[in-house]
Amino acid sequence: MTSCKIDFAKLQYQYQLYKIEIDEAIHAVLDKSNYIMGEEISQLEESLQEFTKAKYAISCSNGTDALLLAMMALDIKPGDEIITTPFTFIATAETIAFLGAIPVFIDIDEKTYNINPDLIEEKITSRTKAIMPVSLYGQPSDMDAIQIIANKHNLKVIVDGAQSFGSTSNNMTDSSLGDISTTSFFPAKPLGCFGDGGAVFTNNEELSIKMKQLRVHGQNKRYHHKYIGMGGRLDTIQAAILNVKLKYYPKDLSLRQEVASKYTEALKDKSNLILPFVERNATSAWAQYSVRVKNRDEVQSSLKEQGIPTAVHYPMPLHLQECFKYLGYKEGDFPISEIVSNEIMSLPMNPYLTDDEIKYISGKL
Repeated sequence: MTSCKIDFAKLQYQYQLYKIEIDEAIHAVLDKSNYIMGEEISQLEESLQEFTKAKYAISCSNGTDALLLAMMALDIKPGDEIITTPFTFIATAETIAFLGAIPVFIDIDEKTYNINPDLIEEKITSRTKAIMPVSLYGQPSDMDAIQIIANKHNLKVIVDGAQSFGSTSNNMTDSSLGDISTTSFFPAKPLGCFGDGGAVFTNNEELSIKMKQLRVHGQNKRYHHKYIGMGGRLDTIQAAILNVKLKYYPKDLSLRQEVASKYTEALKDKSNLILPFVERNATSAWAQYSVRVKNRDEVQSSLKEQGIPTAVHYPMPLHLQECFKYLGYKEGDFPISEIVSNEIMSLPMNPYLTDDEIKYISGKL
């Protein structure tokens, strides 16, 4: 392969693989015209429970609303503090702030890029109500250590698993960890629908009932509102698509592992790169295959010229974003997050990258 144009996520390729079943599923919804809370919703939720081993799965409108549902179910109020990471997509902390609560940032582990549990306890105050670890790039945080701290201080744990559906920690899916775990079905996620979608998971029946009510404007029966809620439902067409794709997800997840392993093998001798690290007791869903390189802009530009798309997840940590200026953080407060944000670069990652494409990308790097 002398030259080519790489598709970063190969969404169209995946659609063609499952096109007949997906089209049939969509048309089944159209024929019934039951676009909101149709039977495909409960079918999906049952399948999600079976896949994740979480007792309760509640579909919702997107990964951001999943975080809101989780915090609303746990009665997070204005002024409450939630400890989380500044190296993540903005939704993690944006939803905390949206409810009037306060995101309290701590730095990340330099190898996994997830929240560093060793730094959590020193930030706990009388106003701390929860810890929100993020399973960045597809790998769960050190949930054992986080849960010990949470139990000690009577705190809730909300897992932001937007990127990590199907990952594991100590052989448990990260959807079954914490008090509530969330995920996103954004099209480019490991399991994606054809629009917006998400889910919340819990092993607590009371929380599951409350989140089901919260996603339909707090209703416990039609037009009777127990809570201030939200319009947070997943639409039936997206559920139908996910019902098809979830059947094939174990295979796609396995292929993601293979692609990641081939990347690592091909890049292991490149001294100018820092490769992804996955803890021994964890598996990653490989939402991204992200490497660190000092001269990122130059490398990205060169790769682009050779038909290789890249992305940066994320170029600016949250504590330096203008919208969080009111929190009073400054440059240098979270040095590892700042270093990584200047060096991180995601390579094309999907289950269908060919050996030739991986060889081409690795060779150009």
